[in-house]
Amino acid sequence: MSQEIKVPDIGGFDSVEIIEILVKVGDRVAAEASLITLESDKASMDIPCPVAGVVKELKVKVGDKVSEGSLILLLDAGEAANKVADKAVIAPAVPVIPPPSRPVPEVPAPIAPKAQPAPIAARAEFAPEKQAHASPSVRRFARELGVDLSRVKGSGPRGRIRTDDVQTWVKGELGKPRSAAPGFALPTAPSIDFSQFGGIETKALSRIKKLSGANLHRNWITAPHVTQFDAADITDLEAFRKEMQDDAAKKGAKLTMLAFLMKAVVNALRTYPSFNASLSADGETLILKNYYHIGFACETPDGLVVPVIRDVDKKDVLEIARNLADLSNRARERKLKVEEMQGGSFTVSSLGGIGGTAFTPIINCPEVAILGVSRSSFEPIYDAATKAFVPRLMLPLSLSYDHRVIDGAEGARFTSHLRQMLSDVRRLLL
Repeated sequence: MSQEIKVPDIGGFDSVEIIEILVKVGDRVAAEASLITLESDKASMDIPCPVAGVVKELKVKVGDKVSEGSLILLLDAGEAANKVADKAVIAPAVPVIPPPSRPVPEVPAPIAPKAQPAPIAARAEFAPEKQAHASPSVRRFARELGVDLSRVKGSGPRGRIRTDDVQTWVKGELGKPRSAAPGFALPTAPSIDFSQFGGIETKALSRIKKLSGANLHRNWITAPHVTQFDAADITDLEAFRKEMQDDAAKKGAKLTMLAFLMKAVVNALRTYPSFNASLSADGETLILKNYYHIGFACETPDGLVVPVIRDVDKKDVLEIARNLADLSNRARERKLKVEEMQGGSFTVSSLGGIGGTAFTPIINCPEVAILGVSRSSFEPIYDAATKAFVPRLMLPLSLSYDHRVIDGAEGARFTSHLRQMLSDVRRLLL
């Protein structure tokens, strides 16, 4: 006997579009199996079959608009229809809960449900908002896996997303390499044919630039950077350095400002040990180091490298100067050993020989801070004793630090301490 199956109470919605028909004539359906899927501008819902039977005739098609009481199909609900046949029984993958009296709005895509697990959601990329066409059961399945349906391409009619589409997307995401920053993945850069705008030429990056580029990118997105700017009066220190150049040359050393700067840095690190530390991999503890191995950025024809001078605290300025010259020369000649670029606890990047007034150096993780030095210049500084402006040689300092470990007050104290060390050469002897 045939039975009319109509749209039940759908919460007062009127003229709701049918976006998918889940059965066809001749299909055997179980009670509570989904027949069609409706979607309004606020929610989507499956319409279940109230009884078991065989579909005899469909009365609707995709794109039709229906309301409560609209005829969906004719169902043969006789006793024979309930017997097992060769046709596959269409049953819901999960129990279908009859639609409530008022449809529940979908959770907006950018807001993750509280029950959403981490494996996929933690790696979800930002995507433009778009309307995802999927049944409530598929939406529930996606939420359980933490999948943003706006990123899944549907294979059903009109791009309808099915369960296997979600599974395929998940498999693809699991096969991708993990992002350097847990919980965040940068969108892929667009591929652009620049030749359409004019003449171009291509040049391969050196191996050093490829390696350092990947490390710098990882460091930048891993550590929350803050940069503290300051300036040190090095007028007296520079005069002393020039006076000592001849004596240093006789001892086989070229006395540079960087050698004095490293000595001052060690003094500041002793006073503020959190700058001479590393954060544990789990982010739970701070590893304070009892050694002072200072790295320095060195420019080579192939790119930037960072040699490390060990035990700077145990060396005088002349020995530091000799180490600087030796490591710099061998870096440019590609003769540095791997171990000579490892184990640093703090890094100094000096652009004083080139120029610039300030810059924001990138932390050399797993270190937590780096000092940038720009070109010194004479500036008018007010002298309270004479009540006049006098020319003083000022050295710009740019201290970048990991804000997870060091706060702004500590950063300011560190640069202030360093400024005092450099402003009075006698302090370096203490």
